[in-house]
Amino acid sequence: MYGNDFAVPDEPLNAAETPDYEAALAEHAAGEMDRSAESRASFDALIAADQRIEPRDDMPQEYRDTLIRQIAQHAHSEIIGMQPEGNWITRAPSLRRKAILMAKVQDEAGHGLYLYSAAETLGMDRSEMLDRLHSGKQKYSSIFNYPTLTWADAGAIGWLVDGAAIMNQVPLCRCSYGPYGRAMIRVCKEESFHQRQGFEILWALMQGTAEQQEMAQDAVNRTWWPALMMFGPPDTGEAATQGGHTEQSMAWGIKRFSNDDLRQKFIDMTVPQAQKLGLTLPDPDLRWNAERGHWDFGPIDWDEFWQVVKGNGPLNAQRIAHRVRAHEEGAWVREAATAHAAKQAATQERAA
Repeated sequence: MYGNDFAVPDEPLNAAETPDYEAALAEHAAGEMDRSAESRASFDALIAADQRIEPRDDMPQEYRDTLIRQIAQHAHSEIIGMQPEGNWITRAPSLRRKAILMAKVQDEAGHGLYLYSAAETLGMDRSEMLDRLHSGKQKYSSIFNYPTLTWADAGAIGWLVDGAAIMNQVPLCRCSYGPYGRAMIRVCKEESFHQRQGFEILWALMQGTAEQQEMAQDAVNRTWWPALMMFGPPDTGEAATQGGHTEQSMAWGIKRFSNDDLRQKFIDMTVPQAQKLGLTLPDPDLRWNAERGHWDFGPIDWDEFWQVVKGNGPLNAQRIAHRVRAHEEGAWVREAATAHAAKQAATQERAA
């Protein structure tokens, strides 16, 4: 529905429309990634065979801790990520735009619920994860600590931020941990809609007045570099020896590609889309390298990235304060749901 009339038909708009995603779907449909009752019992054997680890399997504590950290951060990012665009629901320029944006924000809430449920299979209670988020002990994606100043930001977030998220998440469909990989199949397909929605917003603006075109360009200028930071710090070449989680996560089959490889894939896919939109990406060093077969790009300000991660971004405090306030104001809903569940269980027990 969105994008087919202005995107290049033979080129994928995002990673959820590439052979990588189709291969993951085929593996799931064929059960090739699932563990059968006859599979080898040991964790190492299952990883070596590229099979799934399920909650019932023995696993090293380090593997469990890595997954809890990653899945919780992913879940937190989904629910914190509702804020920048939720801010524009009441100000969307038409009823159609309002309905689409409401659907998108609702999707993000659902993604958070899928992921919290996946993390709970590893033995961590959801309330504990939320406590860690609110206290700063667990993080969320740095991109959501930037402001959304105009309606064009909703387009830039959909096109660039959700596009980067999909590029990160498609390989997770083949994650070695079953509940996480299965959750990502649906998440990626819904994120594909989100990216098309963002692309369409920017397309409409770029067909409009000079002021609308300027607004779209400004939003992209502010979003481009933080979107590239979403893939995480460099982890190949010299950076591969400086610590980090990539090497171990790849050995365990949690990750399939390095941060740098995914960032390059994203840039290679996005530059032609920017050209189609008529937008200029804010990187004077961006140029095609025929020898490498990739787009070269300029240096990323990793000092800015680490400042935001440490809580010093433009809206870190505001985002967490809003989240904590919403959690506290929703306490009565959780209490009512718990009471209702207890009442239903008691009724069923009496009937039995």
